[in-house]
Amino acid sequence: MARGGNLHSRLVAWMKIILPLAALALLSTLFLLSRSVDPTKEPIVDIDLEQRAQEQGATRPRFSGVTNAGDRITFVAENARPDRIDPDRLFARDILAEIGLLRGNQFTIRANTADMHQRNLTATVSGDVSVTTTDGYHLLTDELTFNFDTLFAETPGPVEGFGPPGHITAGKMRLSQAADGEGAELFFTDGVKLVYKPEKPEE
Repeated sequence: MARGGNLHSRLVAWMKIILPLAALALLSTLFLLSRSVDPTKEPIVDIDLEQRAQEQGATRPRFSGVTNAGDRITFVAENARPDRIDPDRLFARDILAEIGLLRGNQFTIRANTADMHQRNLTATVSGDVSVTTTDGYHLLTDELTFNFDTLFAETPGPVEGFGPPGHITAGKMRLSQAADGEGAELFFTDGVKLVYKPEKPEE
């Protein structure tokens, strides 16, 4: 009987030590959890992921297609990201676009940035825009808008550069399909100035 009483007293003594320690451990765990997780705050992880997706977008995206007349258009950018409001709109950086005509000529367009609209199949490139053609034109402008489904490109402002005739400056430039449906025509309008550069005679 005395042995059973000693066992009971020992268990009571141990429980007086273990229970307060367990309670303290539970309280400290709850305290740490309450410090690390606040249910009243917004999910920071989701916001960070969404923001990173908006900022980074796609790296080295490539768009290619064929116009109604069969001319090939290729568009490559260093990176592109979607617009936060309009999902059909893309912003791209470091642009290289190539328009390959059925008749063999090619237009190469380089620019710093691009504002593309997928539904309208258009792109407006800006910032140090250069247009180079395989038949000898090298033109510079601030902004150029072109289509992906038809052969059409136009500058809203001045253009300057060189071509086979010589040095060219104009208020606007337009590239469109030729009237006969074959090839392309390059038009300069609004105050065109041409400094003719005759070819050097062969010796």
